[in-house]
Amino acid sequence: MFRTSVRRFTTTAWRSAEAIAQMETRIKRNIEISKAQRIAQRGLVDAIGNTPLIRMNHISDQTGCEILGKAEYQNPGGSVKDRAALFVVEHAEKQGLLRAGGTVVEGTAGNTGIGLAHVCRSKGYKLVIYMPNTQSQGKIDHLRLLGAEVYPVPAVAFENPENYNHQAKRHAESMNNAVWTNQFDNTANRQAHIETTGPEIWYQTEGKLDAFTCATGTGGTLAGVTRYLKEKSDGRVKSFLADPPGSVLHSYIQSGGKLTERAGGSITEGIGQGRVTDNLKPDIDLLDGSVHIPDEETIAMVYSCLDQEGVYLGASSCLNVVAAVKVAQKLGPGHTVVTMLCDGASRYAERLFSRKWLEQKNLLTSIPKGLEKYIVLP
Repeated sequence: MFRTSVRRFTTTAWRSAEAIAQMETRIKRNIEISKAQRIAQRGLVDAIGNTPLIRMNHISDQTGCEILGKAEYQNPGGSVKDRAALFVVEHAEKQGLLRAGGTVVEGTAGNTGIGLAHVCRSKGYKLVIYMPNTQSQGKIDHLRLLGAEVYPVPAVAFENPENYNHQAKRHAESMNNAVWTNQFDNTANRQAHIETTGPEIWYQTEGKLDAFTCATGTGGTLAGVTRYLKEKSDGRVKSFLADPPGSVLHSYIQSGGKLTERAGGSITEGIGQGRVTDNLKPDIDLLDGSVHIPDEETIAMVYSCLDQEGVYLGASSCLNVVAAVKVAQKLGPGHTVVTMLCDGASRYAERLFSRKWLEQKNLLTSIPKGLEKYIVLP
């Protein structure tokens, strides 16, 4: 019956035995995936996670390794931060800190706010966001379109009481039935990746992976995935931190725990850190090392991934891909390395594909030869 049904939907041009067999295989695979995903019974929140692992064909062939990217841009809110957003909100609910009609408050420069906006709308909560006023107007408008109340405030160091995170905390404390979700030090963030991302990666690869690498902002993804994979593999799977310029964590790991003063910056957003957060702290000693990724290599990978892999990725995602290549080269051919494609490029297109911006950042000459055609904005 199944084969007969497939044949009915084929045209004359497709009616070779090989074409029919390929179609049947594809349909069966899609049915398996559909059955596994089932219906998101709780609405949007049940659609978070279960993202595919994408083989990065060009760089896999180039390195002789399997380099796989977790397509987190397929989450409802468009990034890996949807996972943390759901877990910090549901943690507050379980603790009795957030009840029907309540307000969620967070300090965020981007994707966590978007994830929280989707989760809060789905669950019926109000959302208040404090963010540095250095962020683009487009990002502020996006959050407001999703129903958030947004307060752009001067960008100052974390130690300053006027830092956006501290202002968010005070705002929540001034209200009834409100919670500051505290993404950096609320370990429900890390738990999201112990319970979802780590297991997904393990079972998608059938445990046949050798290393994991990604950058860290709050530390939740790196810590949670590392903890799960280390325990599941009895320590066999290696884990490496990927770090941009302006972050202290690469030097912290390389120096054996010396925390230096933060200096410089990067084109990447939402990653890099000046301290060891509570999310990262329990698992930082499990890391097998770290790799420092210059902006020049990150922006080159943005263009290479678009041209060679067909994936439209943001700078943080492409920093992770560069790190995966470096880890693969370190391990040698025949290994499998997994990383996070944490979000897409659409939120950053006005910068990443702008000739003026690339010139201002002295990155224009970093674009691979022949790929300048993708610089379509003035």
